[in-house]
Amino acid sequence: MSNLESINTHLEELRKRLLRIVIVIGIITVVVLTFHAEPINIGEVTLYYPSPDPQNNIAAQITNHMRENLVPTDVQLIQTAPGQAFFAQMYVSALVGMVIGMPVIIREFVGFIKPALKENEINVSRNISLPALGLFIAGCVFSYNFVIPYILEFLYRYGDSAGLVTFLNVMEFVTFVLQFLLAFGFSFQLPLIMYAISMSGMVDKDFWRKNARYAIVIIIIFGAIITPDGTGVTMMFVAGPMIGLYFAGMLFIERKQREKLNT
Repeated sequence: MSNLESINTHLEELRKRLLRIVIVIGIITVVVLTFHAEPINIGEVTLYYPSPDPQNNIAAQITNHMRENLVPTDVQLIQTAPGQAFFAQMYVSALVGMVIGMPVIIREFVGFIKPALKENEINVSRNISLPALGLFIAGCVFSYNFVIPYILEFLYRYGDSAGLVTFLNVMEFVTFVLQFLLAFGFSFQLPLIMYAISMSGMVDKDFWRKNARYAIVIIIIFGAIITPDGTGVTMMFVAGPMIGLYFAGMLFIERKQREKLNT
């Protein structure tokens, strides 16, 4: 097979895998935009079942939950043009689609790179699929509960101290929240990335400890890039957990390698 034919084959496979990912995320997005999560009580347990309601849909319910839990007191969430609330719900639906469809995304990614991997690398990629989903969700939950509320409160406190009436555009609000959810969801993958690189034999066992100072600098720069203010406080809310994850990943890798040497 010529190089051109080989490239075309890989591109065709990539297209098929991306199409499957897009279809899965698209189906979930449509469901979230079409159905309302209706509560039902069974004993003391509250469960939810989908009920068709395109206007009061699951995305609208999630947006309302975000408004109630994240928007600071006395800040009004508004839309300034027709359709902004709808597009905000589209963004929310797409994020839900990405989270729920993450197992498919990971499976297709691993399946695409599998031919280029050695046997031990394939085993590593299989072992990290489920933890990758768990860490992504953990990053989103951590950001939603501990980072975003503080950052919004911190930034809008300046307007309150100046006696200003503050309005927050729904599109800007949703974009801001999703930016942090995705940033933390992906940044929480750091220990797994370190583990996969180490177990595949690409670096030696002392690599992460030797380069810790450079990693901290890179993480702080990353935190500065994705945070909206220049105070340094919100930057550390991003960089702090990532630095902790780096050292946790480093210690975990060193322990695993010691166990491997002892067996």
